[in-house]
Amino acid sequence: MIIRFGYVAMSTMVKNASPSRTMTVTNFNKLTDREAAIRKLERLGAENIHNSLRLLRHNRAHDIHVFRFSSKLIPLFGHEMLEDWDPITVLAEDFKELGNYVKENQMRVSFHPDHFTVLSTPKKDVLKKSVEDLQRHSAMLNAMGLGSESLCNIHVGGIYGDKPKAGERFVQQFSDMRTEIQKRITLENDDKTFTALETLEIAEQVSTPMVLDVHHHQVNNNGEDAAKLWPRIAETWKREDLAGLPPKIHVSSPKSEKDPRSHADYVEAEPLYRFFKEIAPITPRLDVMIEAKMKDGALVQLMEDLKSLSGVTALNQASIEM
Repeated sequence: MIIRFGYVAMSTMVKNASPSRTMTVTNFNKLTDREAAIRKLERLGAENIHNSLRLLRHNRAHDIHVFRFSSKLIPLFGHEMLEDWDPITVLAEDFKELGNYVKENQMRVSFHPDHFTVLSTPKKDVLKKSVEDLQRHSAMLNAMGLGSESLCNIHVGGIYGDKPKAGERFVQQFSDMRTEIQKRITLENDDKTFTALETLEIAEQVSTPMVLDVHHHQVNNNGEDAAKLWPRIAETWKREDLAGLPPKIHVSSPKSEKDPRSHADYVEAEPLYRFFKEIAPITPRLDVMIEAKMKDGALVQLMEDLKSLSGVTALNQASIEM
């Protein structure tokens, strides 16, 4: 099995390269010239995209081909007071340059919209905003010129006092979205509500890939074994338009025994190694998103730790074979 590692949005190794510089609504409203305020937002967006490109160049130098973009590339994008603003058109060349670099270097990139983007909601206004947020993420990937291999990962959402009904509502409201948006989505199990098995069952119903979060499964399950669920999870990635795209999982370690849901700075190698060994016979390739606090620093450390274990061969700075 060949495993590639990636990390999320920010680097602890590259300085002054934040891809999510922003402006608060309060500060926006303090600027009396609205057009000048919007130009400032666009400059911040261009800077965030440029810093994302800097991070991709850093990744290429370290053989990292899996990366998640910040969902805050364009500050205040989608805010109700800026409904007439079209930053994607203004920043089209910046997005195109970023996407070209992704394609030229055969990188796998994604988004993870914020927790307020929920399709299980019973509230029409929340649903409307959630769908619009997914449309914005899809539009940014389209502006980069990236196909359906570049995906947006979400959770099923809240249970609102009735988990089965919330799951049914998710399926219906997911199915009501445009096919183009549906095909951009992956589903991830969470640490409090929908377990890996429950998320898998919904992913199978709506024919969307499932991203297994191993840490979330550890703190939220009904006794299921992640490795035994894996054959079904891997099967969700065999959609025709995703041909050749490896399954992806999320990994992190608990911060402490008292705070098992929060993420530690680094990832403990041994539990992950045992999981890899269990799924290796049926998994030729796997991509792993590291969600540890130390970002790319955690990736470097995990590679060092894994290389010391039996049967692990480092292929480069960010990939192993076992």
